[in-house]
Amino acid sequence: MSRDELIGYCLAKPGAWRDEPWEGDTVAKVGDKIFAFVGDGNSLGVKCGRSRDEADEWLRRFPRDATVMAYIGRYGWNSLSLRGDISDEEIMEAVDASYDDVVARLPRSRRP
Repeated sequence: MSRDELIGYCLAKPGAWRDEPWEGDTVAKVGDKIFAFVGDGNSLGVKCGRSRDEADEWLRRFPRDATVMAYIGRYGWNSLSLRGDISDEEIMEAVDASYDDVVARLPRSRRP
């Protein structure tokens, strides 16, 4: 999956929009919350579980291609390699799950 395809997939979600809160870093948001960090085309940062323990399942399944994200990893965020053993379908499922988790935490009045 290319970077442009990944961004397109993220932005196709209801209420999703693109932002660059830090120069050169693209994120996908719903409401005012990030649900995906789109790297340089080699990685994707997503919320992989409600807790670190849940997110660690990705680390066990893909020890070479999944890592704990710096700073926010303790909240269940992982960085997934787009150039390794994780299939495009699993990447899309991870985006879907991250989006769903973030939307569920939004106040009802701000949900798409």
